Amino acid sequence: MHIRLDDLTGPEIIQLLREHLRDVALHSPPESIHALDLDALRQPDITFWSVWEDDELMGCGALKQLDAGHGEIKSMRTAAIHLRKGVAATLLQHILGEAAQRHYRRLSLETGSMAAFAPAHRLYARFGFMPCGPFAGYVEDPYSVFMTRDVPQQY
Repeated sequence: MHIRLDDLTGPEIIQLLREHLRDVALHSPPESIHALDLDALRQPDITFWSVWEDDELMGCGALKQLDAGHGEIKSMRTAAIHLRKGVAATLLQHILGEAAQRHYRRLSLETGSMAAFAPAHRLYARFGFMPCGPFAGYVEDPYSVFMTRDVPQQY
């Protein structure tokens, strides 16, 4: 697996993110969807990575700077044919390392609360994320789970 910065222009990543938005819409009402579209992911406060094996896209994820000490994980997605291969864990490890390099003190995320998101909940818990309240303008929502963790500076 190779992780690389992605400019969000390739057809593979565009398709994977469209699938991501479609899948999120299957499980949440429109007012509870916080997944970002391509334009939002291209904003300067977001760094976006894709995971590849040779020329095959395996997954993606992003890190949004909320403030000088707090980041948010966005758009974590594994391509269906690469589920259960460690793609998300590899990328999450990379994002945690990047958060430490940026000297973030905290890393947080919002994900869905439905059963379809249970594998994500387990992954994040395995990496030390704990449930928390809404952050960065989010509000309580039965369709959302909020999680956070401290970022060790020697990650």
